[in-house]
This record gives sequence, structure tokens and C-alpha cells, in this order.
Amino acid sequence: MINSLHKTFVALIALSSACIAIELVPVSRQAAYWNRCFESTVNWIDQSKDLYGWGEKAKQSLAVGVCNGAVYETKLKTN
Repeated sequence: MINSLHKTFVALIALSSACIAIELVPVSRQAAYWNRCFESTVNWIDQSKDLYGWGEKAKQSLAVGVCNGAVYETKLKTN
């Protein structure tokens, strides 16, 4: 009886672990997409002559805003 109960719990743990892994696939894809957006935006800022001299925190802040969709203006105000 204890052996069959142990097997049942192991099977239940395996099934729940598989379900959790399946649920995490879309989240990991979104995270990978966001990381690519962040890196490419920071690289674009580094290559932009208008934004030369910005600190690393300012560049990262702008990149986070762009990747999160918070930047609405097409022309960047640098003043």
C-alpha cells in the first residue's frame, strides 16, 4: 500500500512538473524577445551621434521604455 502511494505521488509530481514547464515556454520566449529588443536598442543608442555622451543608466532607461512601449513620440527630445 505504501509503495503504490509512493508511486502515485511520484507520478503526480512528474505530471505537475511537466505542466509547469509547458506553462513557462511562452514566458521564456517573451523574455528572450524583450532581451533582444533591449540589446539592439542600447546598441542603436551607442551608435547614435545625437545621444553621444549619455550615461549607461540613461541609455538603459531609454531602452527599457522603448521595449516596454512607453516611448510614444517619434522625435526624441534631448534637452
